[in-house]
Amino acid sequence: MSTPYPFTAVVGQTDLRLALLLNAVSPAVGGVLVRGEKGTAKSTAVRALTALLPQVDVVPGCRFSCAPATPDPGCPDGPHGSGSSAERPARMVELPVGASEDRLVGALDLERALADGVKAFEPGLLADAHRGILYVDEVNLLHDHLVDVLLDAAAMGASYVEREGVSVRHAARFLLVGTMNPEEGELRPQLLDRFGLTVEVAASREPEQRVEVVRRRLAYDDDSAGFAARWAAEEAAVRDRVVAARALLPRVRLGDVALLQIAATCAGFEVDGMRADIVMARTATALAAWAGRTEVRKEDVRQAALLALPHRRRRNPFDAPGLDEDRLDEILNGFPDDEPEPDPDPEPEPGSDPDGDADGDGDGGPDGGGGVPPQAGPEDDRAAQGPEDRDRPGPEQGPEPSADSAPQPPSSADTTADGPVQAAVRASEPFRTRMLSVPGLGEGAAGRRSRARTAHGRTTGSQRPRGQLTKLHLAATVQAAAPHQRARGRAGRGLVIRKDDLRQATREGREGNLVLFVVDASGSMAARKRMSAVKGAVLSLLLDAYQRRDKVGLITFRGAGAELALPPTSSVDTAAARLELLPTGGRTPLASGLLKAHEVLRIERLRDPSRRPLLVVVTDGRATSAGSLGGDPRAAGSRSARLLAHEGVASVVVDCEAGPVRLGLAGALAADLGGPSVTLDGLRADSLAGLVRDVRTSVSSQSNPSNPSNSRNRRAA
Repeated sequence: MSTPYPFTAVVGQTDLRLALLLNAVSPAVGGVLVRGEKGTAKSTAVRALTALLPQVDVVPGCRFSCAPATPDPGCPDGPHGSGSSAERPARMVELPVGASEDRLVGALDLERALADGVKAFEPGLLADAHRGILYVDEVNLLHDHLVDVLLDAAAMGASYVEREGVSVRHAARFLLVGTMNPEEGELRPQLLDRFGLTVEVAASREPEQRVEVVRRRLAYDDDSAGFAARWAAEEAAVRDRVVAARALLPRVRLGDVALLQIAATCAGFEVDGMRADIVMARTATALAAWAGRTEVRKEDVRQAALLALPHRRRRNPFDAPGLDEDRLDEILNGFPDDEPEPDPDPEPEPGSDPDGDADGDGDGGPDGGGGVPPQAGPEDDRAAQGPEDRDRPGPEQGPEPSADSAPQPPSSADTTADGPVQAAVRASEPFRTRMLSVPGLGEGAAGRRSRARTAHGRTTGSQRPRGQLTKLHLAATVQAAAPHQRARGRAGRGLVIRKDDLRQATREGREGNLVLFVVDASGSMAARKRMSAVKGAVLSLLLDAYQRRDKVGLITFRGAGAELALPPTSSVDTAAARLELLPTGGRTPLASGLLKAHEVLRIERLRDPSRRPLLVVVTDGRATSAGSLGGDPRAAGSRSARLLAHEGVASVVVDCEAGPVRLGLAGALAADLGGPSVTLDGLRADSLAGLVRDVRTSVSSQSNPSNPSNSRNRRAA
């Protein structure tokens, strides 16, 4: 087994290290969500934290890691007497993205429960993580119901397993750490709020710090044991400081002034609910203990706000997380400065020299840098770090943007070979849309859009289990076993159940779909008011896709062809950002846009065959260029649309045509696609009656040409 990378050798990432250490001091803080781009030491820091946690006393043979001094009275392996105890290192348990609910919470042997009345329980990952760390990489890709189960257990400190009237409970107290890359999709605000702290991480833009990262990583890869040995002293110092802070934590006083500062801060930033106040109070208390103090100060409240509030201020998925530090200082400056109070129980300050830096030059660690993040404010924070940390911009500073670093929308004077390009316009205010769904019954990933066979939902029938039984259909099982009771020699009141009698419940819920937007960005859409309304409509549909847990993709067509502006992804905020910078101008290659959609859907079908697509074409229906196809542009567009319809792709055309005279070209395109056409105004939830029915009717009639309603639907379109 390879030697873990030392926690104190992580370069920079001060906020990340501090948030992890605060949870190690006080697991009641509620865990950490680490957001950031790939390759920023998120997973490395989390895995390294395990070595800093103290040893755990356990009851020998207990699968649920009960403490000998205070065993869980409801432990499935109990009751435990006052016998011997054993020590083991704290565990870090990883939850894979594809894990099932039974793997997370544990599984009951329903066959033994029915036949013998025995609660045979196989512990899951929550039991393994008890009194340790539960680490979820890519938590934003985890199914929502698993995230709900996970956060409920973290909040209650216990896990409950219920299966057909058979229930098991066991303790599950752990330090929850999740990491995610926002480019791959966001967590719902309700789930974000359940994480105690959130930290944004990014790679340093300072060459010196990047060099130090590479130097340490290469040294670790060459000799992991020797590298860890060079950092052993710092690791031991931090481990001792964590133990001392845990011991000091019950004596830390959270005064009325600090409570008022916390309440005023949460109210000033208009944070929903009371969880933020509670998390800030626990975090500020842990910060004081980490600093070796018994009184919470204003600086603790400020640091707690920076860690606990940014992710709780988002109102929709397109809002960037963050906190206005000037506003925070304005709120806290309304309170008097802290007055130092003598410690009623003087003792050596725990962790007074955590970095092993006796000369006080701030260059702790064998390689100069790294070590432990202090708890103080930004200025003191930077002074106490190593040279590579001091060179790194602080969280409030960020890298200096260059004049040409950010993508710039084209100016109104830009001209290409395809004609003038109009500057990008802002989207109008988004609105609530009516639900569009794919007809039929799918088997895709759990979501909230189209009907599908899922692991959760209403029970619709039963079948013989394929593999391990997960959801028992009790009535069907009894019905299958009843005719054989005499032959099996039944003597008592209970049924004699055999494995062949067991029936799996089949359930119907909702799935997420791939919503692929094909947006006309040609010159015919270039009127500012019109394009603003179009972007507002697409933004509204993106928001709907976020709420229904869909994947989204964005294709634009203008000039000489079509472009895949955003490959299919779960990150709808990335799609919104691409949409905001979308320019317009040039000819209208409608066929190119539809053929690009056909190609994208073909590739996605190979990658994820169970996820059904919904094509949303946003256009006025005009076609003035056939692109590389040549020939008549309208005929090429019609052929491309019929190709998609032939493959059964569910489609909706959003008609952007404006003015008193309408050509009805979008309606003709919808007829070729076999789907409905709806105007921008008709897309709103209060005026889109029957659109779901129209999608289903159009696709079903397209697949059944003999249906007499098919001709009526085409004439209506």
